[in-house]
Amino acid sequence: MSNQKKTHELIRQNEQLVKKSQKHDANLQKNTTLYFQIGLIVCLLAVFGLLEMKFETTIPTYGGDPPLDEPYSIDIPIVKPEPPTIKEPIEQKQKKQSNTYVEVPNDIPIDPLIDKPLDPIVNTNPPIDPDDINLVDKPPVEVFIPVNLVQVVPIYPGCEKKKSNDERRKCMSKKIDKLIQRKFDTDLGSEFGLSGRQVIRTLFKIDKNGKITDIRIRAPHPGLEKEAKRIINIIPEMTPAKQQNKNVGVTYTLPIVFDVHN
Repeated sequence: MSNQKKTHELIRQNEQLVKKSQKHDANLQKNTTLYFQIGLIVCLLAVFGLLEMKFETTIPTYGGDPPLDEPYSIDIPIVKPEPPTIKEPIEQKQKKQSNTYVEVPNDIPIDPLIDKPLDPIVNTNPPIDPDDINLVDKPPVEVFIPVNLVQVVPIYPGCEKKKSNDERRKCMSKKIDKLIQRKFDTDLGSEFGLSGRQVIRTLFKIDKNGKITDIRIRAPHPGLEKEAKRIINIIPEMTPAKQQNKNVGVTYTLPIVFDVHN
């Protein structure tokens, strides 16, 4: 009997211990959930606080500028304009006119305004009869045509047998070249100190009468110009050129070329 009682007590004690342990486990589970929630809330509050905080960055200044804590102001004095001074007009006193009059004798004679007839204008020039007026015609301006463009070239003496215009032109050129070769003094080049090839450019006109006129020369030396002019003046008179069956003047270009050998 005593053993049974002991076993019953042990069983009761075990049951009590089991109940206590179950309560303790239940309390632990409740406390853990509570602590987790509290910790989560604290963490959220901390994160929110960090997000709401403002971090200011200070930039160091290295200049010597003074701090602008106090406002800087300049006092400008107020100058009131002075009112303009108005000068009072000066009253001029009028002089009293004297009532005494003095008679002045008038000695200047006055000519009466009388229209006098003007002297008649006498025309001393005799009357002109239109029939007595002689009109002088201006001399016609002679037109010179280049020798290569004229219808009929001048005929040089000795070229009369040539029939075509081209043959007469070539004949005239040969005759003038022979004249220059025979008459031109080529020794003048060495006398003037020239050397090498010398070119003398000449231009002259053959007027409507067949005579040489208006000679123009350009040469390396004035002495050569004088010699070229002398030779051109030797060219004989020709039969004048014709344009539309009328005598006309022509221009002729003649280069003179020779070599000077020292």
